[in-house]
Amino acid sequence: MGQALGCIQVDQSNVAIKEQFGKYQDVLEPGCHCLPWCFGFQIAGKLSLRVQQLDVRCETKTKDNVFVNVVASVQYRALAEKASDAFYRLTNTREQIQSYVFDVIRASVPKLELDSVFEQKNEIARAVEEELEKAMSTYGYEIVQTLIVDIEPDVNVKRAMNEINAAARMRLAANEKAEAEKILQIKKAEGEAESKYLSGLGIARQRQAIVDGLRDSVLAFSENVPGTTAKDVMDMVLVTQYFDTMKEIGASSKSSSVFIPHGPGAVKDIAVQIRDGLLQGNAAQN
Repeated sequence: MGQALGCIQVDQSNVAIKEQFGKYQDVLEPGCHCLPWCFGFQIAGKLSLRVQQLDVRCETKTKDNVFVNVVASVQYRALAEKASDAFYRLTNTREQIQSYVFDVIRASVPKLELDSVFEQKNEIARAVEEELEKAMSTYGYEIVQTLIVDIEPDVNVKRAMNEINAAARMRLAANEKAEAEKILQIKKAEGEAESKYLSGLGIARQRQAIVDGLRDSVLAFSENVPGTTAKDVMDMVLVTQYFDTMKEIGASSKSSSVFIPHGPGAVKDIAVQIRDGLLQGNAAQN
């Protein structure tokens, strides 16, 4: 009914191109407009002013000869003040934008190695946006933003990159494990050295205490029993310790059988051997 009466409605965020007998007349803003068709007025078409998005997938090669698929997302919109240029000057806006994206990406990515492509994707997006802004502004379009949303290397390249990464991490883990084992070995060796050192100190102190005790016993016995020599006292002390040891061995229920030569002559030989051993140890310690 509206069209029959020459009235037309333009929706919000849209503009309509008004023509008379096929010639451009005006851009109609949102609202109701009267176009008497009998005078040759008509609507050539409508143009959306909303932000639109175009995802462009471009295959190219890097500097190190790796083929990648770069996905660029371009957000653009038509300008109301240049609606006639946007409507008349381009046949297919999306294909035009796609061509410029291809051109910039295929000129930028081959200059970079694969790792640099991932690191400099913002620079690539900025180069695409600048080129599109310069080209599309003459056609009545504004480039709102351009993003590089994905970089996909070849499947075999991705697998190789993952293997390289895994090998590097395994090598790092092996180095860390070896370093930990080295520290454990060093600490263990230091502990053993400290333990042996302390054990040696204990044995030295024990022997010194035995020597000091025997010396005090000999001196006290010599003073209390006139006429005895140090040798006599030492023999008596060693024989006493010998019999105490025999008693302990016999009283222990868990000890194995021990065969020791016994008799006056054997006791004398043991006393001589023990005395000589103690004296040699004391001499070496001093």
